[in-house]
Amino acid sequence: MAANASQAKTARGPDAAFILKKAVISALVALVLFSLMIGIRTEAGSDGQLTWWTRFGDLAAMVAVVFGGSIAMELLRRWWGPVDTVRVVPPSAQKVFSFAGRALVPALLIFTFLVPVIFYDERYILDLGILVLTYVMLGWGLNVVVGLAGLLDLGYVAFYAVGAYSYALLATNFGLSFWICLPLAGILAAFFGVLLGFPVLRLRGDYLAIVTLAFGEIIRLVIINWQTLTGGPNGISGIPRPTMFGIPLTPGDDGLATLLRIEFSPTHRIVFLFYLILALALLTNWVTIRLRRLPIGRAWEALREDEVACRALGINTTTTKLTAFATGAMFGGFAGAFFATRQGFISPESFTFHESALVLAIVVLGGMGSQLGVALAALAMIGGFELFRGLEQFRMLVFGGAMVLLMIWRPRGLIGHRAPTVFLERNTAISSDLVKEGHG
Repeated sequence: MAANASQAKTARGPDAAFILKKAVISALVALVLFSLMIGIRTEAGSDGQLTWWTRFGDLAAMVAVVFGGSIAMELLRRWWGPVDTVRVVPPSAQKVFSFAGRALVPALLIFTFLVPVIFYDERYILDLGILVLTYVMLGWGLNVVVGLAGLLDLGYVAFYAVGAYSYALLATNFGLSFWICLPLAGILAAFFGVLLGFPVLRLRGDYLAIVTLAFGEIIRLVIINWQTLTGGPNGISGIPRPTMFGIPLTPGDDGLATLLRIEFSPTHRIVFLFYLILALALLTNWVTIRLRRLPIGRAWEALREDEVACRALGINTTTTKLTAFATGAMFGGFAGAFFATRQGFISPESFTFHESALVLAIVVLGGMGSQLGVALAALAMIGGFELFRGLEQFRMLVFGGAMVLLMIWRPRGLIGHRAPTVFLERNTAISSDLVKEGHG
């Protein structure tokens, strides 16, 4: 009886004194950290001298938020229970969570399809939706390299830039349509992915990350300095807009609105771009899911878990790494081509390391290897910046704090998924003829 009572106490979690003690310590740490960041504000005055003033009210509010948040986190941990103890979530709540998890993907997909219908007159929301879907596609492309193959890539923006400049140069110099340039941009980006893959075949971890970061910077510097081809810092303007299989979305006599005998609206092009990037993102998702179930996808997962064991099993790690880089780069090239045709203008400032870091953060926060997690993380990060825009200087502080809390609550991301695609459901005895010892 005593042992059972002790186990039940362990499963229920810490007592009130421990929770309060931890909350007080967290509040003191926040007070020390935020005292100079928030409590004192400095600014250059009109006469050039440094002026300062105090904001102790805001400082007290932030410390109170940390104090209350620490208590809430401990209570949530007590309710859900640690990883290796008995969960105290009621069975009814477990059923609700299970049903919500199954219904989440169809509900999100249906809502995404209906966004242009519901918010047809809201240009800002449509543009934000296009931006979120672009980063969802970039996150799914990088998820192939980082999440499935376990190769840390900090230069993914290079393939994004290759796709954008490939489309811009082909469309402006040769007059090719978007539908012809789109696969060409993906092929060229995949080629650059293979070029990156060869020098890093023997590198792992931090060394691989440094080389990929350098590759991204090399591409950016080439774009800036090769002015005769890329326009240098001035970029490329006048990039043709996409057409619906040859039918322009313009108010002219040959436009789509005239052919359909409806009134022309500039929103038609925005809605078309929304569904175009949605189709490209869903194509990326479908191809990734299919590849995971093929031998190459299982080879990626084996490479991610243990490269030495992967070699011991006879898997060609050279081909496995190159295909991972090429596949992820191809999707990045598709996204870059769409970015170029949507903006109508591109320049090197759009392809900095910040973009690579943002896409990598989306993959890590969403859960490496999880398609749904990456989509939710892209929605939270890109939409979160807009949600907190009214907070002005506190926006980055609030957003960074939310990311830290997420990493504490879910260390493997929103939806951590490292389970293999194919696994044995039950142990299978091996015939004695196949083992040296003579028994199965």
